[in-house]
Amino acid sequence: MSYVAPLKDMMFVLNELAGLPAVSRLPGCEDATAETVEAVLQENANFVQGVIDPLNWSGDCQPSSLKDGVVTTSPGFKEAFRQFGEGGWQGVQHPVAFGGQGLPKLVSTPCIEMLNSANLSFALCPLLTDGAIEALMTAGTDTQRELFLPRLVSGEWTGTMNLTEPQAGSDLSLVRSKAVRQPDGTFRVFGQKIFITFGEHDMAQNIVHLVLARTPEAPEGIKGISLFIVPKFMVGADGSLGERNDVWCQSLEHKLGIKASPTAVLIYGDGKFKPASSPGTAPQTGAVGYLVGEENRGLEYMFIMMNSARFSVGMQGVAVAERAYQKAVAFARDRVQSRDVAGSSGPVAIIQHPDVRRMLMTMRALTEGARALAYVAAAASDAGHHHADPQVRRENMAFYEFMVPIVKGWSTEMSLEVASLGVQVHGGMGFIEETGAAQYYRDARILTIYEGTTAIQANDLIGRKTARDGGTVARAILRQVRQTEEQLQADGSADLAAIRTALVAGTAALDEVIGFVVAGAKADVRAVYAGSVPYLKLAGIVLCGWQMARAALVARQRLAEGGGDEAFLKSKIATARFFADHILTQAPGLARSIVAGADGVLALAEAQF
Repeated sequence: MSYVAPLKDMMFVLNELAGLPAVSRLPGCEDATAETVEAVLQENANFVQGVIDPLNWSGDCQPSSLKDGVVTTSPGFKEAFRQFGEGGWQGVQHPVAFGGQGLPKLVSTPCIEMLNSANLSFALCPLLTDGAIEALMTAGTDTQRELFLPRLVSGEWTGTMNLTEPQAGSDLSLVRSKAVRQPDGTFRVFGQKIFITFGEHDMAQNIVHLVLARTPEAPEGIKGISLFIVPKFMVGADGSLGERNDVWCQSLEHKLGIKASPTAVLIYGDGKFKPASSPGTAPQTGAVGYLVGEENRGLEYMFIMMNSARFSVGMQGVAVAERAYQKAVAFARDRVQSRDVAGSSGPVAIIQHPDVRRMLMTMRALTEGARALAYVAAAASDAGHHHADPQVRRENMAFYEFMVPIVKGWSTEMSLEVASLGVQVHGGMGFIEETGAAQYYRDARILTIYEGTTAIQANDLIGRKTARDGGTVARAILRQVRQTEEQLQADGSADLAAIRTALVAGTAALDEVIGFVVAGAKADVRAVYAGSVPYLKLAGIVLCGWQMARAALVARQRLAEGGGDEAFLKSKIATARFFADHILTQAPGLARSIVAGADGVLALAEAQF
């Protein structure tokens, strides 16, 4: 089944929930009119549906391959990436000064979703390039930006993020790669990095690795990590490519999913290539690197890239969920099996069976809720960067930063549930690779792990985003939710009354847990962190439920006005009601497990496991 971009829902969320008209009035965002955005999204949909989507299944069957340190990507990827770059899709949200389109993050977000729905493996390459662009925009020198950014934005070159080492996973204080300063101001980088997405490939002329390493005199721990640009091919002052840098792809990982995406083990400085650091200098062992920003501030700079990637990974969760939902709906309409429980003359399509409807509605509601929350967060990021009022900028950035671990953690956990339900809808056929449902489940499984596991996102939500400011931002968001509750009460319809009842209970549950986190962070920190992931899930459920409630309010208003697509608007209300009845009602139970559940989590001694 081919992917069909859900443009109608995307435009509804952009205009009615995320406030695209207000974003288009921000300084620097004036080009993002509703007409322009709709045209951009339609063109993006045409591209990913026609060029990228057909490579999804074949890429899973024919993964990237390695021979003598050279990676050949899956058939069709190289040409598709050329078209991706020529179409300007890498530069949608990046500055016009460096060749981008300069559109708001709110506009790039549905483009990211569509690309990942079409082909998650392919989309990982531009995702990491986006992060590299963000990091260099923030911390690079003028010379570095002028040299690297136009070629990254155009898609001529791609970027990577090199953090992980065999002994240093999420704990980057254990990074051992070293960088030795040279007389000409460059560095020679030595070490091994693992799990490097698109760390070696044939789709672009050059690969710009951003590498964490230590200088010999650096202090121990995270305070001694610096960030370096290490290009695959040496780069002249005019951007011309020279000899091969001393970076070698030793192997590719064999993975459960995202098989077409080459995940590389890279060796820096083992002597397979010995470049000169600058014209006239003697070749020597070690990969030539260029310091980004100040020495020993590398982790700070890398987090710019990581936060960009975390939001994008959250969108991958939404994207895979959407794809799995479309696949399941198509199968349920076609698969004929068993009579209707209410009676029928013969077997019916399984979409007629109540439990199949329940599964499909769960998939639909979870996906739409997560999409809405992410788009609203993207709009807040735009206001946080562009609004003329400094106080409004601060408030919006606080909102966005609070949402990032939820968008990443909740949306990816959600995608696993949705993809698993997609397999279940297919029954035994879902367990067979040829039907395609299993690929979404396999691909989705990595999303809760990379760019920080769900527990890391949850710990961030507790520590930096809730406890640090005494719950100030969290409770400010709850005040917005309660405004929606008041609007629901004023409506008076049965559906919106039911949504309000569930939302009020969910908000109260989240409020209780915020208080528990703030008080317990000092009193009993282990008890608080024992409930960190349930807290993240609770926040995801309540805040997505909030967006679904807002969607239902808009739909009711549009129906009352007699405008819009009646069937679409009614489906919005029905989906929001389902979310309230079947998903939002989980909130009080989650709160109970957080506030009173630490003893059970911590009861057993290590030896008892």
